[in-house]
Parts: sequence; structure tokens; C-alpha cells
Amino acid sequence: MRIGTAEHNSTFMAQGLALKQVLEKHGVNGPVEILRSETASIQNAGRLDRGDIDFGYMPANWIGKAKRGEPPFEQPIDLRMVAPMNAGPMFFITLKDSPIRTVADMRGKRVSVGAERSGVHQHARSIFGALKIGFSDFTPFFMDFATGAQALATGLVDAQLQCPIPNEVMTALDRDADIRVVPYAPEDLATVLRECPIYQKTIMRKGALRGLTEDIAQPAVVNLLVTHARAEAEMVRQVASIIQQHADELVSLNALYTGLPDLFLPMKTDGQGALEFEGVPLHEGAVRAYRDAHLI
Repeated sequence: MRIGTAEHNSTFMAQGLALKQVLEKHGVNGPVEILRSETASIQNAGRLDRGDIDFGYMPANWIGKAKRGEPPFEQPIDLRMVAPMNAGPMFFITLKDSPIRTVADMRGKRVSVGAERSGVHQHARSIFGALKIGFSDFTPFFMDFATGAQALATGLVDAQLQCPIPNEVMTALDRDADIRVVPYAPEDLATVLRECPIYQKTIMRKGALRGLTEDIAQPAVVNLLVTHARAEAEMVRQVASIIQQHADELVSLNALYTGLPDLFLPMKTDGQGALEFEGVPLHEGAVRAYRDAHLI
């Protein structure tokens, strides 16, 4: 079984390694191979389309684009949902003494918005677009997490978009620099959540980072395990069932899975549509798993 994640030391890679342990421990057929992906969701979707992997990690904001064949995807890819992986807060950070007080203050500033073809860059477009802040209203720097964090620490940029916690880059930056998380004005957060329905409100808790000195509400994106429509139903059922039944074990192995058990609960009231984002349906094997668990 082959699972596509993201670059080395990425959050998807860390989650994938924990998932490998749980799947192999609880009886998935054969060994599980975790594959790196330098462009994460883009490469994972292409590999699923070609049959090079069986499952891949993708955030909810990419799967609809992939299924419809919208840029950066060159053709429609018949994806199917398998399971939620986590709801990761997307948050801007700045130095402690920065004049930036809310996200709206990014106008006129230098902001690291992720690598140009990354999911983080896509999130930046969505968030700023909802707030009617154009990329011409500030100076965007297209940097990966590590490069952007270094640029913030040395003063090359004024702010960076990060996602999620914990991640190794953010943990190291929080240890080595005096940073803080930038809040939204309440009306601005409401606007982002209204204009971008793939996001949900989450609370970053005081103390989760050294620079997080109070609870702060932020938008979160649901990250997902997806497959192709042609994937064998019994394989998908087995994987979805193991993830759902052993969600607490995944949490114990990697804090990125915190909250995973709760992500299954909306199916009890909303049915399978609770996990069908951007028009991408659940795979028939996943439907069987969640029916067996009496979630739908």
C-alpha cells in the first residue's frame, strides 16, 4: 500500500508515518510505504490519477480543484474521500514588537505566503481574497515554511502564514525568536468563514506556542486522506475503518491528529455529506466502513 504525503519533515509526512504504524499494527494487508511529495497535493493527485499511489493527503481546498481539473491541475481527476486527518489552523505570525495587530494590517507589509505552487499559497489567496486584500496591497514572498520562518526571524519579511501546529519549523521558530500569532478582527474572521465555507473556526489555545499568550480564534482547513474512484472497495473500507476505530491511537502517536475523533461525529447528524467537501463524494468502501460503525 502506497500513501503520498509531502516534503521531508512536513506535517503530512509526520502524519503519514504515524498512520503507517497504525495501519500495519491493526491488520491492513501488506506493508505500507510512505512516499514524499515535493508539491504535496498537486503531486499526490497526479499520482492517484496514474495509479502510482493508493492514497494521498490533501487539504479540502484542493480536492475540488483537482476533481474539476482547475489550475494548477491540468485535467479532472476522479478523486474520492476516505477519511479526515485533522483540522489545521492557518495562522499568521509576526515578531513580538511588530506594529501588525490584526490580519487586516498586512496591507503595505512584506508577507511570506508559502511556495508559489503550494497549498499554503492557495490559502493565502483565499483568506486575503475574502478580506478584499489583493496581493498588490502588500509584498508577497513565495517561500516554503523553513525559508519563510528564517526570513521572519531576520527581518526580511514582516509576517508569515503558517499551518498547522505542531510542526517542526514553527516549534523551532517559537523557541528561537520572540513571535506572536496575529488575531483577526471578529468581523474579519466571520467574513473569512462565510466566504470560504471549506474552513471552520478553531481555537488556538494559550500555551500551545511560547508566543501564544491567549486563546485566539483562527480559520482551520480540514486535511483529508483521499483516493481514486477506481480504488478497490475492500482496501478503502479497511483503511477507513482502522482510522475511525483507532483515531485515539493516532492522536497519541502524533499531536497533529488532535481532534480527529470529533471529525467523524458530524456524520451522525449530517450523513456522509459531512465528509464530502467541494463536491468530492466518499468512496464506496469508506461508506461501508462508516455504515458498519453506525455513523451513517
